[in-house]
Amino acid sequence: QVHLVESGGGLVQAGGSLRLSCAASGRTFSSYALGWFRQAPGKEREFVAAVRWTGGSTYYADSVKGRFTIFRDNAKNTVYLQMNSLKPEDTAVYYCAAGWRVSVGLTLQGKYDYWGQGTQVTVSS
Repeated sequence: QVHLVESGGGLVQAGGSLRLSCAASGRTFSSYALGWFRQAPGKEREFVAAVRWTGGSTYYADSVKGRFTIFRDNAKNTVYLQMNSLKPEDTAVYYCAAGWRVSVGLTLQGKYDYWGQGTQVTVSS
């Protein structure tokens, strides 16, 4: 069982930056692929970024490539999402997710076993 808790959301002006954190419980954190997803009002939840459990490969949605960076610190059982050059369309609730030894299909929500409660990000124009 893994418990995920996101933090770092808030209100920021367009062009600004935020760093989201997701702290995980459990002793096997390094064996989980980790992803960030988001859900805007009236829209379905969508993939944002992911990092594999081994090798460190990362994946990004086209809409955030070059602006967002996902990275993990296995020693701290934490995954981060650094968000730069934020746009109003980035406004959403952001969720982190963990999938046991997932190596393919990291953009798919069904690959993840555990989810956090979400943190709100609001970007004003």
